[in-house]
Amino acid sequence: MPPRLPLTVVAAQPPCTALDVAANVRAHADTVRRAGARLVVFPELSLTGYELDAPALDPADPRLAPLVEACADSGALALAGAPLPLEGGGRSLGVLVVDGAGARIAYRKMCLGGAEPAHFTAGTGPGVVEVDGWRLGLAVCRDMGAPEQAARTASLGIDAYVAGAVDTPDDAAVQEERARRIGRDHGVPVVVASFAGPTGGGYDRTAGRSGIWAADGTVLARCGSGPGETARAVLVA
Repeated sequence: MPPRLPLTVVAAQPPCTALDVAANVRAHADTVRRAGARLVVFPELSLTGYELDAPALDPADPRLAPLVEACADSGALALAGAPLPLEGGGRSLGVLVVDGAGARIAYRKMCLGGAEPAHFTAGTGPGVVEVDGWRLGLAVCRDMGAPEQAARTASLGIDAYVAGAVDTPDDAAVQEERARRIGRDHGVPVVVASFAGPTGGGYDRTAGRSGIWAADGTVLARCGSGPGETARAVLVA
């Protein structure tokens, strides 16, 4: 097998307008175009805000077209957070993978927390996305605090662990501790895109502080707490 090429990654925390998918897609698309990265990772529920009653977003929704076009023009793959439809009705909380060919469901959050179980159905298994030979294990927020979720994901054979999150400013240190632990436990770099700015679910303030960590816990790149910031790093095999 040929060696994997370096992977340029951006963890992004774009501004978000509550429940306005079209506006948030435009913000995501602008981020992708400016990122200069092969992989752009967005926070939990980034396309709606952390609004627990937001309608499910179908991967075929035409409002996603500007993000698909941005990925096509820049050669990027984006991982965006959204409420996702379930067959037979209901919603899960998860991740859409978007590239120049369109959008598809990549992962449904396994470890729901807080008020989420009253609104969403938990996913039943881990998810992996492959890009340029890199196998990326997926997670959403509280998943990172469940060692069994990381272990099940790592068992699929991953080269990096990638998560979107929403946390309070007081939990920024917890977010970092989890990222470092997962990296050390499973020998992979960790990417966390964390929501910045106010959003629903009682989050009048959020942590931001998106980051990218090497497998040994070294910080490769970090954001501050403001909306619109990005962290960029190159992962090497």
